[in-house]
Amino acid sequence: MELRQLEYFVAVAEERNFTRAAERVHISQSGVSAQIRRLERELGAELFDRSARITTLTVAGEAALEHARAALASAGAVGQAVGEVTGLLQGRLTVGMVIGCTLTPLFDALAAFHQAYPGVEISLLEDNSDRLVEGVRAGAVDLALIGTATATPEGLDALTIISERLVAAVPAGHPLADQRRVALRDLTAHPIVCMPPGTGLRAVFDRACAARGLQPVIAFQASAAEAIADLAVRGLGVAVLSESMAVSHRDRLVARTVEDVEAPALLALIWKSAHNPSVRELLVRTRKAFTDPARR
Repeated sequence: MELRQLEYFVAVAEERNFTRAAERVHISQSGVSAQIRRLERELGAELFDRSARITTLTVAGEAALEHARAALASAGAVGQAVGEVTGLLQGRLTVGMVIGCTLTPLFDALAAFHQAYPGVEISLLEDNSDRLVEGVRAGAVDLALIGTATATPEGLDALTIISERLVAAVPAGHPLADQRRVALRDLTAHPIVCMPPGTGLRAVFDRACAARGLQPVIAFQASAAEAIADLAVRGLGVAVLSESMAVSHRDRLVARTVEDVEAPALLALIWKSAHNPSVRELLVRTRKAFTDPARR
């Protein structure tokens, strides 16, 4: 059994497609297939069900996946430990970022890390916050920037970057634009435009509605604040945004803080363990990028 076989196995399991897995590990599809077959012969069991369009794990594959990931992580840790001693980090980092988020400090931190440690390959993955949390828990993602309603997701470490109240954003002439005070019940009397389930902003909104027995009509969902604002401008619903999101559209939308929703929407960095020296070093640069006084 070779480490490259385990790497190909994990890649196919995560991509659920031999072609995409081959692109990910930078070899031909036939090469990936051949190595997986060798691994299956050695283990005496098929790891994948290849009968459908989407490649899925067999029961044996499910049992093997966690151990394969652990073996790869242990092998990577050997090189990283030596690299830490010699002052030269190598390996890979997968960084997650919630869809629709374009915070430049994160990109600045990645650039600073890359300049200091060019031997570390960085991959950037966009997804919704719930899937990024699961990715960090599973070890598929090393560090992620997520939107959340919980300061520290269970079982993970976290650093809150932004904590903001919910706001209702509407065009001038909308009934809510003339109200100085807006409560959640006022907001839910109108169709809503908001982010989809799996995002921190939506979690805060849904929890607040459930706590008050309100059932809002979700007219439209979009992952990007720009799209939500565009829909609201056209009168298709009341936009539910965070304070900083609304500020970016104040030239065309009137924003009102939802006064009876005090629970904030959070943007946070999450990670499972800082034992990985590359994660530690990236955290140092990310904290610095987000707390730089020059950005305030």
